[in-house]
Amino acid sequence: MKTQLFKVLAKLNKVLLPSFSKRRLDLAKASKLQLAIIGWRYFVTTNALNSR
Repeated sequence: MKTQLFKVLAKLNKVLLPSFSKRRLDLAKASKLQLAIIGWRYFVTTNALNSR
């Protein structure tokens, strides 16, 4: 169940949240909100991949 939840969240992240790597965002100049989004996407992605 945990695996399915994170996989669904990962798909929602991909659709709803912006991709900062495609925008060539410099992490040193990123705002707090942008860093929070990057952290959230990282957390969800790693849990979706590691929850086998």
